[in-house]
Amino acid sequence: MPEENFMERMIREDAEAGTFGRQVCTRFPPEPNGYLHIGSAFAILTNYNLARTFNGRFHLRFDDTNPLKEDMEYVEAIMEDIGWLGASPGSHIYYGSDYSAKIYNCAEELIRKGKAYVCELTAEELTAARGTLTEPGQDSPYRNRSAGENLQLFREMREGKYPNGAKVLRAKIDMASPNINLRDPVLYRIIHARHYRSGNDWCIYPMYDFAHPIQDAIEGITHSLCSLEFRDHRPLYEWVLEELGIPQPPKQREFGRVNLTGVITSKRYLRQLVAGGYVEGWDDPRLPTLRGLRRRGFTPESIRRFVQEIGMVRSQSTVDFSLLEHCLRQDLKASASCIMAVLRPLKVVLTNYSGGATELLTLDNNSENEALGSRSVPFSRELYIERDDFMEEPAPGFRRLIPGGEVRLKGAYIIRCEEVVRDAETGEIAELRCIYDPDSKSGGPNSGRKVKGAIHWVEASQAVPAEVRLYEPLLLEEDGAASAGEDWEHRLNPSSLTVLEHCLLEPCALETLPEAKYQFMRQGFFSADTKPEAGRLIFHRIVPLKDGWKGRK
Repeated sequence: MPEENFMERMIREDAEAGTFGRQVCTRFPPEPNGYLHIGSAFAILTNYNLARTFNGRFHLRFDDTNPLKEDMEYVEAIMEDIGWLGASPGSHIYYGSDYSAKIYNCAEELIRKGKAYVCELTAEELTAARGTLTEPGQDSPYRNRSAGENLQLFREMREGKYPNGAKVLRAKIDMASPNINLRDPVLYRIIHARHYRSGNDWCIYPMYDFAHPIQDAIEGITHSLCSLEFRDHRPLYEWVLEELGIPQPPKQREFGRVNLTGVITSKRYLRQLVAGGYVEGWDDPRLPTLRGLRRRGFTPESIRRFVQEIGMVRSQSTVDFSLLEHCLRQDLKASASCIMAVLRPLKVVLTNYSGGATELLTLDNNSENEALGSRSVPFSRELYIERDDFMEEPAPGFRRLIPGGEVRLKGAYIIRCEEVVRDAETGEIAELRCIYDPDSKSGGPNSGRKVKGAIHWVEASQAVPAEVRLYEPLLLEEDGAASAGEDWEHRLNPSSLTVLEHCLLEPCALETLPEAKYQFMRQGFFSADTKPEAGRLIFHRIVPLKDGWKGRK
């Protein structure tokens, strides 16, 4: 049984002590202004798994209290991605905007208690008066208005009598607090914009730090689990709940944020990549969005395994992308069928093979999983092999086909190269003329004859054309480490995508469905595109066969 982590221990102690008097309840509160990414998956699965561990509830709540960037497109995408990830909240899907009236009433309660006031400082003046880490802030000249005057002004803000930025509602806490988040933070601001759900019902919207604890309390959340950057916000979270007199209030607790080498997980940067045309869209397979990872071919099982491998972390951590690839290989190595695919074809003619003959060879679909069975593969006089599997002037250690040399065709015969045919115009190698040993097939008199190399191949007449896309990291590494920063543009890898348009696959590829996973023999694991085009197969290489994860046991 795995050792209990610090978050599980804290929740168990609360449950045993009866701290809340209700079942454990966690939540994931995304703002619907973009698509989920691998960092989101860590937060989602952390909350989801903890709720399941303690037989509790997991809520999905959209933090939709900013009408300027939010859209139903993102809501639908987030729900679909969470379902695909295997962390469905069931019927527990909520919207922060549905609590607008309750949150507004809480603001009025704070005003009546003398704990909030309407301030007319400009954004620049607010920033200047806030102070620094070493200097206290300055009281607003509007801080000591009466509760009645503040209440009237706040209601006028609600009625739309003031333009954007004219007034804000602030908490009255302590402008000299060493925690800047407690220096009379803004609770409400004016935004005259149409909300994607509530239309023009509201023109004032709560700040996240104010709405968040109230929403948690309304839903009966017990443990509001956030990433580490919210630790300094926890005193404000607790202040709001205490001033509102919430019984058995939820607890905010933090866990470490996980970054991945070579990827950008900031929504702002991702949006710039998409808007600037650096990538095809939010589902570009080079992006760490769940849409992009899914389209590339990562499985939900591999992402769940990835989160499990990382475990609960207390501080910000950077994890090598190769761990995610390792988890994918672990998932697919026994579940994906292995087929032959030639990505850069070179024609081979077997001059001693009967011209009109075609035979069927039987190959296992997966040597590690007998349940996947076998398939029939056609073999005839004309074949295609990988161009890289032939060298006229072989480099040291090259063990594949050379002039006068022999190799075994995987699952078939031994062949020997007799002649190299070149294109008359370009001088490039156009064709190899070879002979085959008819007794070298499995079961034949020469089946045990040894040759140094074995290569894959595809029979020419029934080969299935396909486009194959190969990927490298989107960001180039700097100083031995990759991280997202303001200067990410100059680190974009010009070789992040290679498109091969004239690939050839076995005939069984004709039965491929969207998102089908294969191991292309000697090439890696590949996935059929999620958006198939009529008469056109597109495959994405998810990962090469070689496992680069150095941390595995």
